[in-house]
Amino acid sequence: MTTPEHQIRVYSQDEVQQILQIAIARQSNDQDKAFTYTELQEIAQELGISPESLQKAERDWVVFRDEANQRLAFDVYRRDRFRKRLGNYGLVNGFFLVIDFLGGWQISWSLYILAFFGFVVGVDAWNTFQLQGQEYEAAFQNWLRRNQFKKTVNNLVTKILNFMNS
Repeated sequence: MTTPEHQIRVYSQDEVQQILQIAIARQSNDQDKAFTYTELQEIAQELGISPESLQKAERDWVVFRDEANQRLAFDVYRRDRFRKRLGNYGLVNGFFLVIDFLGGWQISWSLYILAFFGFVVGVDAWNTFQLQGQEYEAAFQNWLRRNQFKKTVNNLVTKILNFMNS
């Protein structure tokens, strides 16, 4: 009979990755500790990872990190835009409520406007805080293209102005 200590343990690639990630996190108690690229290469070499595979993984990670940062910026942009719209909703409806109240010392017709714009704000909130799906992805891609276009135009204008000032 074999004891559990003598049995051969087999792990999937995902399980190995998770175990190593936990071990590395525990090994470096200092979460702010940074590794140099040389240290990363040494770790990869000890794990039997080729330098080409490491370089490709690093490039993929950079792309993933940049996209994650862009998505965070997009989410902040959407929340800020929603807050601005919510403020406008409050101001406009507050104005209509005051006009309605001053017109007859009661609130009547402005409630219809309040309800309609409330529905519009509710839909806008749903779209703003929905962070998955095709609509979100389409809005993100559209925002990303606009930002890239703005950066390109700004770089071009800067180069032209620098050339003219030289």
